[in-house]
Amino acid sequence: MKRRKFNEILFSSSAVLASPSLVSCSRNDSKNGISLAQWSLNKMIKDEKKLDPLDFAKKANELGFDAIEYVSTLYRPILNEISIDELTEILKSSSNQYEVKNLLIMVDDEGDLASGDESLINEAVDKHKKWVKMANKLGCHSIRVNLTGENELEKWKINSVKGLTLLCNYAENFNVNIIVENHGGNSSIANELANVIKNVNLANCGTLPDFGNFCVKRENGSIYSGPCKIEYDKYKGMRELMPYAKAVSAKSYDFDHNGNETTINYEDMISIVKKFNYYGYLGIEFEGNKMSEVEGIELTKKLIEKYS
Repeated sequence: MKRRKFNEILFSSSAVLASPSLVSCSRNDSKNGISLAQWSLNKMIKDEKKLDPLDFAKKANELGFDAIEYVSTLYRPILNEISIDELTEILKSSSNQYEVKNLLIMVDDEGDLASGDESLINEAVDKHKKWVKMANKLGCHSIRVNLTGENELEKWKINSVKGLTLLCNYAENFNVNIIVENHGGNSSIANELANVIKNVNLANCGTLPDFGNFCVKRENGSIYSGPCKIEYDKYKGMRELMPYAKAVSAKSYDFDHNGNETTINYEDMISIVKKFNYYGYLGIEFEGNKMSEVEGIELTKKLIEKYS
């Protein structure tokens, strides 16, 4: 991937970089906004090499979005070349230039916040701290984390409360929320994840309910990929996670000839979101393989607009 010079990108925008401030999870009206999750473009970034992740704000603007959600792992190659502080300034400058709001960072592969080993929990908390600082500087309201490290459910719940409490207490100093997605394994048992958040009992701890990530166990033992063996009821799960929601992920995979998602009833999902008076953004996260990412994003956006 061809990398541009840091100074060239940072100062190419005439926008003034705003000072860090807390960004509310909610909008100012009763209609949900629609944001773009960077994972929707992961093939263009990782496989096809058609999109530089530094141009995410620009691409989102071209597609008609005014708010974006970053994915930490898509910046790994860049962080081998520049510091995270330099990366932060580049992304901040770009988002200002293209007038898009930075909402959150989805953080992956930074340790096990639900480990039975307390030293590994502490290590995971430390690894997440740089992303908390980045979120603050970008004006994001949250970082999304995973609760991995323990398979036995009761131990997982206890460990998750420990890990989240430590990280939330740190993030509070930066006006950043720590939010957990139903993202495979025990975290996709929605009622149990809701109980974890309830037991943490901190204002900056919440959920990021995802329309589609309710696979508890896969045939191949993987957390994130492979045929699902045990799936939690997604509509029940959304109702259980929405009381703690600080963001919502509108997942999509495929569409029929009428433009409806083939595995998720969007009318029902958005009805659930509205029932809980959630007025934040719905982040589009297209993961299909039968059409281009741009086509999938556009079809998902139309569905949200149809039922919002």
